[in-house]
Amino acid sequence: MARSSTIPARAGVGLKAQHYEAVLDGRPDLGWLEVHAENYMGAGGPPHHYLERIRRDYPLSLHGVGLSIGGAAPLDEAHLARFRDLAGRYEPGLVSEHLAWSTHNDIYFNDLLPLPYTDETVVRVSDHLERMQDAVGHRVLLENPSTYVTFRESTMSEVDFLKAVVKRSGCGLLLDVNNVMVSATNQGTAPEAYIDAFPLEHVGEIHLGGHAREDDGQGNTLLIDAHDRAVDDAVWRLYDRSLARGGAKPTLIEWDNDLPDWETLHSEARAAEQLLEVRKISGRVPPLQKRRRAHVAAS
Repeated sequence: MARSSTIPARAGVGLKAQHYEAVLDGRPDLGWLEVHAENYMGAGGPPHHYLERIRRDYPLSLHGVGLSIGGAAPLDEAHLARFRDLAGRYEPGLVSEHLAWSTHNDIYFNDLLPLPYTDETVVRVSDHLERMQDAVGHRVLLENPSTYVTFRESTMSEVDFLKAVVKRSGCGLLLDVNNVMVSATNQGTAPEAYIDAFPLEHVGEIHLGGHAREDDGQGNTLLIDAHDRAVDDAVWRLYDRSLARGGAKPTLIEWDNDLPDWETLHSEARAAEQLLEVRKISGRVPPLQKRRRAHVAAS
């Protein structure tokens, strides 16, 4: 039977090497899996050995973190070619990249750095997305960032910036709900207002992850997009809100650092799956506490 490339409106998880065997041996009930493209840009070796076997049973999404879509220089053509070849090899149902920059001249930063939201940046990001989409042969979903600073040069909100990029480039959007919570808390704005303004009709995928909470030394709370723990209850509530507005979307649990055992990760996906199923069946999302109690009782 031919493998499917369609990503369903179900929950998935980010696939890590530590969980290869659990997925292959247990064949868990998951809608799909996502990998960071940069981890599979070599020609062979164990990563491809495992991913090829897993891909036979699950649809796959490719998530890029290294193209520097917002960078001042043209995209790295060698990196883009590796991304294209990877997409051809695994036939992903979704392809995504971050709204960020990470390069300057020949320097590569291990960070996803923010951008000023201006007309000039709209043009640059859109041009880069069009180049990526042409090369990879997929509509690319652009992810909203987690931010810790803003720019005086910005002339529009992040949501308006994303709307302008979608209109100019034809890309889609990846809504990272945890990033919304992180950015809004750090900037003193309302995350609910961000979700209410977001153009959910262009969203092809949603991310949920965990964040760390720190004190900035002046009595203010700073959130860090850590991806090293379970999804916070406040993020689950924002996710509820996005489903209420936009309906069920493919939803990924991101857990990239301090990885838990497979059952803990899978339980987070099952919590998202419950919300998605209720949304599809009744059009109504249950209250957070009731959903969490039901999930614990069923696990």
